[in-house]
Amino acid sequence: MTAAEAADRLGVKLATLYAYVSRGVLTRRRSSTGQSVFAADEIERLARRGRPRRTSAPAGPHGEVVIESRVTSLGADRPYYRGRDALDLARSAAFESVAEWLWTGEESVDPSQPRADEAEWRAVPTAVAAGRAAQSGLPRSTLPLERLQVIVPALAASDPLRANLDPAAVVDVGRALIAGMVDSLPGPDAPGGITNRLWAKLGPARPRSKLADALRAALVILADHELAASTLAVRVAASVRADPYAAVMAGLATVSGPLHGGASLGAERLLIEAATPSGVPDVIGLRLRQGERVPGLGHMVYRPTDARAMALLETVRSYAASHPALAVADAILAEARLRRLPEPNIDFALAVLTRAAGMPIGSGEAIFAIARTAGWLAHAREEYAHRTRLRLRAVYSGPAGPMS
Repeated sequence: MTAAEAADRLGVKLATLYAYVSRGVLTRRRSSTGQSVFAADEIERLARRGRPRRTSAPAGPHGEVVIESRVTSLGADRPYYRGRDALDLARSAAFESVAEWLWTGEESVDPSQPRADEAEWRAVPTAVAAGRAAQSGLPRSTLPLERLQVIVPALAASDPLRANLDPAAVVDVGRALIAGMVDSLPGPDAPGGITNRLWAKLGPARPRSKLADALRAALVILADHELAASTLAVRVAASVRADPYAAVMAGLATVSGPLHGGASLGAERLLIEAATPSGVPDVIGLRLRQGERVPGLGHMVYRPTDARAMALLETVRSYAASHPALAVADAILAEARLRRLPEPNIDFALAVLTRAAGMPIGSGEAIFAIARTAGWLAHAREEYAHRTRLRLRAVYSGPAGPMS
């Protein structure tokens, strides 16, 4: 069957059909003329099972859940935000514009243009004060992501809009929530948009450098990634009408795992441990000898190349080519190629950015979480429009009980 015939049989759009391909639900083949074709029996089985809006997908290679969404699709090596190439947007778009594009997809929102309404992206002073006060008992060594996990509940308690799930209200909450997350972090306050203010919180005590533009690009690139584990947690929470703050807290809990947003912390530690290019072979060799994976290498979706990582590394290099962190990063990539290890992923590129910018350890996790909050809220907003809750089922594999 052609792609058009397959989409028509399933009752979905072509974009949805290719989203099924990217997640392993369907297998696409090429005809002798280069046209995308699909096995008729595979399409028929999926059609009989029903559109995978809220079902598990046994055909997927990783036991994935497939949920129909209009927010983000995954291409061969990069994501597309409502049809817009995320890497194209990362070249110049403001993070705020991309967030609002993810939330609404409205034609009046041009994500490629700079913003003039930065005043909209502010939390009320009482909310920021609550977010800062909530951290008063935390040790100074608390990592930025751990601070965000404390800040968000405090912001929620200060927002009278938090229980309003109307689409427009969720957008207003999103602006205030992301702004509050940034402004509540320790560090000096700065004027301007989210990128400037986050740079002031995480960057070294010096004026804004050109690397801040790499931070903007990172925020855009990381804003969403379809149905990642944290996004699934957010959608489950939103499906039972948890408010946007609670849904984001579900995402923050999940993203902290070392196999998700926390992976950048492992990559940061790798760069610190190697210290110099000459130290790289021993550090990587010892990890492999102990049966450990090398953080920051390989991606379960993008094989062989995560184009997000290559784009962010190129941006960092264009602003800080002579920084020692880039020399260590290049040595790691050379050693990985020598040992036939996977290509770098976005967590590695994010770690290189934080080291080159002189940010404190754990900053990559915080950047990841703040950026991904935009995507989480886009998915929550979409989930609020559905009437049914997201209820997964388990395949029982325990001992037989009295009902067997």
